[in-house]
Amino acid sequence: MKLRILESSDMHGFILPSNYSSREMDLPFGMAKAHQMMEHLTDEAEAAGDIVLKIENGDILQGSALAYYLAKQKANGLSHLTAVTNSFAYDAGLLGNHEFNYGRAYVESYVSQTDYPILCANVLNTSGQPAFGQAYKIFEKNGLKIAVLGLLTQYIPHWEQPSTIQGLSFKSIVETAKEYLPKLREEVDIVVVAYHGGFERALDTGEPEEALTGENEGYQLLTECADLIDAFVTGHQHREIAQHILGVPVVQPGYRAANVAEICLELDDNLKVISSTPKLHSVKDSHVSAEVMSLISPVNEEVENWLDTAMGEVSGDMRIQDANKVRIHEHPYIEFINRVQMESSGAKISGTALFNNEALGFNKIITMRDILTNYIYPNTLAVLRISGADLKNALEISANHLALDDHSGEIIFNPAFVNPKPQYYNYDMYEGIDYTINVSNSFGSKITRLKFEGKPVQPDDKLDIVVNQYRAVGGGNYPMFEASKIISEITVDMTELISEYLKNHPLIEASANHNFIVTK
Repeated sequence: MKLRILESSDMHGFILPSNYSSREMDLPFGMAKAHQMMEHLTDEAEAAGDIVLKIENGDILQGSALAYYLAKQKANGLSHLTAVTNSFAYDAGLLGNHEFNYGRAYVESYVSQTDYPILCANVLNTSGQPAFGQAYKIFEKNGLKIAVLGLLTQYIPHWEQPSTIQGLSFKSIVETAKEYLPKLREEVDIVVVAYHGGFERALDTGEPEEALTGENEGYQLLTECADLIDAFVTGHQHREIAQHILGVPVVQPGYRAANVAEICLELDDNLKVISSTPKLHSVKDSHVSAEVMSLISPVNEEVENWLDTAMGEVSGDMRIQDANKVRIHEHPYIEFINRVQMESSGAKISGTALFNNEALGFNKIITMRDILTNYIYPNTLAVLRISGADLKNALEISANHLALDDHSGEIIFNPAFVNPKPQYYNYDMYEGIDYTINVSNSFGSKITRLKFEGKPVQPDDKLDIVVNQYRAVGGGNYPMFEASKIISEITVDMTELISEYLKNHPLIEASANHNFIVTK
């Protein structure tokens, strides 16, 4: 007997094979292609008499321009997305951290609209019970009893607005697994752990690959509980993993539905696992599912038309040719975003990031498409009152995201923040201050010049800065920023703030004052 576990994760609302930078795209990802692949694998398995278990592993509600439109512009827009997810006939689903981006009610609406149970054992309500769905579910298929335990990264309070997570507690997955797994091991034949989270240590050596904050606990879980787990499906880090770790088959299918992950368990007559095979199935050459197309095409046409709405005009050139050059030499797009944040908040200092390497900047005529494909997160803003020492320390952390190439000696994005997961969104560039980064210097001494209003910033200075909400509560391992230092919040998301700014300034100049300098 064989059990084939199929998993999707981190699809981020990319239903059709498009990143929405233009119309009529056919990129090598998307839920419509993953749907076709999952159907093919299911048919193949059933033809061979194998058992199939399908899991959706979270981060599905936010990420694409389509997802934004459904959440913010379309009445009952979520129903269009859940119609697609329900068409996959998942056995179980998880929540991801980005499920919380559009607020608590949106998460709860998603949970209520899925045809499959949402499993989340370690996010508890004030009564100490699972706040969303149930902790686990036991499936019986062809006489085989399979338990799926659902877990979510505990780190969400470091990213979300306090109001979104009010009344919720987020427990360590290791602590939670130790509570449930021994019992499940006794009750069922097969135990599957589904975790919207990743690995904090190198998969081959066990050496730490990131700060051990608890955001990712996959390696610790396997270290302490491997003998209780038959299969481990993961996500969150957007990595492509299909291997055995500490004897357990593990998969993680990447990003935007570029792959469907599979773990095949072969069982003996006593229903014990005798072999396991983890693998990834690329959807690159898959056809788009006709069923998904029929479900999403009408609203997708609305989205495409809305994205083409003209919002403003650029005088000069605000296009991005090289993302890493933008991070070293201030670009007009970055200055523009900081100007929007400063005008919206009244703060004299602003920090923002270039979130990924797909950003193309603004064309001559700025459309809603330009706004959403460059500023990809539904961030709101917060103003923090911090000390000069806090600002210096934050700049040191940001500067640490740059490094010198070992061979060429050129300034590059620090590989430690590219692998295993790209973290371009954690390198901030500031407006309203003048500063110099010397990449060659050791951490703590990289900021060699820091001035505000023409004067050197002193450690005990009090400064008001505006950043996005994610950063304001310490997201990205910026411990000097925290909710207690927030003095005001702008609850309108950045897409709307940018749109409003362009209404007030319909012609913007592509200029940069180069207030920051990066040297080596």
